[in-house]
Amino acid sequence: MYSASEKRYEKMPFRRCGRSGLKLPAVSLGLWQNFGNKGVYANMEAMVHTAFDLGVTHFDLANNYGNPYNGSAEENFGRILHDMRHYRDEMIISTKAGYEMWPGPYGDRNGSRKYLTASLDQSLKRLGLEYVDIYYHHIFDPNTPLEETALALDNAVRQGKALYVGISNYGREQTAEILKIFKEMRTPFVVNQPSYSMLNRWIEDDSLDKFCIENGIGLAVFSPLYQGFLTNKYLNGVPKDSRVGRGETWIGNQLDEKMITRLNRLNDIAKSRGQTLSQMALAWVLHNEAVATVLIGASRPEQIAENVGCIDHLNFTEEEIESIEKILK
Repeated sequence: MYSASEKRYEKMPFRRCGRSGLKLPAVSLGLWQNFGNKGVYANMEAMVHTAFDLGVTHFDLANNYGNPYNGSAEENFGRILHDMRHYRDEMIISTKAGYEMWPGPYGDRNGSRKYLTASLDQSLKRLGLEYVDIYYHHIFDPNTPLEETALALDNAVRQGKALYVGISNYGREQTAEILKIFKEMRTPFVVNQPSYSMLNRWIEDDSLDKFCIENGIGLAVFSPLYQGFLTNKYLNGVPKDSRVGRGETWIGNQLDEKMITRLNRLNDIAKSRGQTLSQMALAWVLHNEAVATVLIGASRPEQIAENVGCIDHLNFTEEEIESIEKILK
């Protein structure tokens, strides 16, 4: 029987998600990769236990995580959670729906009430839960009225199947539009989940981060390490056993000599701060006041421990920020 570390809350900072009452750990664990049926269950269990022992109380899933078998990440996390039931009220568990999930028009990529309602029921069954803390629409659907998508999310809260709702991969204009609807319905809409990192700053160009600050919405950022680029993995080239080496990422062609040089220059700054490159990259994302939490992925427990170490040095000097900006330009 798993017993959590008594020191789990000693170091992890918790941030208010927008202007809501919900607090999220600075670092959260995303189960996008390595929690599907191809993974080793004992390793998955060890990663979740390690994260929780370090104060990571937020675990983020989606209905389609676990390819090639959609839903297997939720099933595996549900098995892990069974042995952690007595800690359920210390956890924030989120899931999402929006991408292709099951055959036919009602399980295809969309934001319809039919799909979102059915998907949440399936997710709760796989997780073995009565409710999730946050239910997201995973990606904007231009073919479904936003009113319908918003109503489906609102209904999940009213049915007691979700405590809060969120959106993911929505730009500023889309976020503003659905926010108006949520305000009319008094829906507890608290979070947007976009990609964001040193190498992917679209939320700044779109002013999504500023909009969320102004309107009390938190950001839960995914891919803060740009699919592994912002780690020590590629400082000397491309290892064969890496995601780029295996051809498992669509951004692999960006890893040219210029990028490797940039990564090494960033790594030099990280060393001067007493951090690894990944720790500095996570701290940099958390430096944006719109960000409530960064979602990390991992393939082994040691990676989680290393990345959580970013909380030991979250502040930057003006000189460090300027040096980083010069490298990123």
